[in-house]
Amino acid sequence: MVTLHPPPLSLLERYRGRDTQTLYSTTVTVTGGDAGHGRASGVARSDDGNLDVHLRLPQALGGPGGGTNPEQLFAAGYAACFHGALSLLAAREGIPIPGSSVEVKVDFSRDPMDGLFVLTAHTRIRLPGIEKSVAEELIRNTERFCPYTKMARQGITNIVALVPADAAGESK
Repeated sequence: MVTLHPPPLSLLERYRGRDTQTLYSTTVTVTGGDAGHGRASGVARSDDGNLDVHLRLPQALGGPGGGTNPEQLFAAGYAACFHGALSLLAAREGIPIPGSSVEVKVDFSRDPMDGLFVLTAHTRIRLPGIEKSVAEELIRNTERFCPYTKMARQGITNIVALVPADAAGESK
């Protein structure tokens, strides 16, 4: 059995390089499934095989439900990252946070600016037994540190490219 440990506090050390330094990279591929539509019937698989989920359009959007959806996956990633960042910062400050939790609600909504779609994240942190002023400072620091919060506030570098069919191992 593998013993799990939190990441090292050395991750809190500031990087001083000129270019982005990739620490970890992963790839998830979504295929269309039975309906030929990634959101309605897709399958999401990671390159290492650890993620393998069936995507289904939620009932609220006219689908059958019965599977996960992009908003749930985003909320899970955001909550996990924020909790991890919170835990690292608390450990550095010597603040034990047993029973802590991070809940992220993601709304998929219509955008009044362009008539299309927008995501809104609502993040709620529970730090039982921690003095309010200490908890608030810890949360403010976590907001500056967590890359998901940074992405939500500042945007993300996103490079979209068409891959030629033969480059993906497909025939023309």
